[in-house]
Amino acid sequence: MRPSAFLRRPWAFALCCLSLVFSIEVYAETPLGFRVLFNGRDLTGWVDVNTSPETWSVRDGLLICSGKPIGVMRSDRQYENFILHIEWRHMEAGGNSGIFVWSEGTPAPGKDLPKGCEVQMLELEWPKLNPDNQGNPRHPGFVSGELFGANGLITVPDNPRGTRSMSTEFRCRGKGEWNTYVVVCVDGVIKLSINGKFVNGISQASVKKGYLCLESEGAEIHFRNIRILELPPGRATAAETAPLVGTSPRT
Repeated sequence: MRPSAFLRRPWAFALCCLSLVFSIEVYAETPLGFRVLFNGRDLTGWVDVNTSPETWSVRDGLLICSGKPIGVMRSDRQYENFILHIEWRHMEAGGNSGIFVWSEGTPAPGKDLPKGCEVQMLELEWPKLNPDNQGNPRHPGFVSGELFGANGLITVPDNPRGTRSMSTEFRCRGKGEWNTYVVVCVDGVIKLSINGKFVNGISQASVKKGYLCLESEGAEIHFRNIRILELPPGRATAAETAPLVGTSPRT
């Protein structure tokens, strides 16, 4: 690829950076350039939006979500271009959760969840336990990290299942097993790596800067090793930026 063509593809540049960073990490005790988003001791840096004091807790260095009530906890600031590393495991068969990126910091009107791009985290038994609400159960991507705009955020899926994007391979592990997501977000493009391989993506997101939100959606889930590498800012306009909490939505 010619250098000029490479630079016109910001997600390709981000993936190249990611490969370099992870290569260096092998030889470093502290991940190079990454900032910890969960310190393993308390909820510093996170703000409860619409759950409860009992929903989120810290135990043995893990962030524990009870799953009840349905809602989110958000980051205390917004992010635009970044690489997010997060590890998670469901503790119940059929568990449902996810992380929202480029998200608003409050629930959408009449909803429990905000407007944002969801990076889905489903336990493997979810399709079997929800036979009336599983879309296309024959495609393994349905339980393996779908990406989609929620509550009004629009995206273009790489691997369409309606407006959602399916993973191209079945890579998530089941109840009690840890999964690693690496989420690269650059200028409206998202690429998702599941347990060591990039298998999904979206582009042309209508919002390109916003909060991170961890989702509580009915089942206990654990998180660990949440960290972020911020990349240089890009092309997000005011209209493509989620409103700051406490301000009027942008039009």
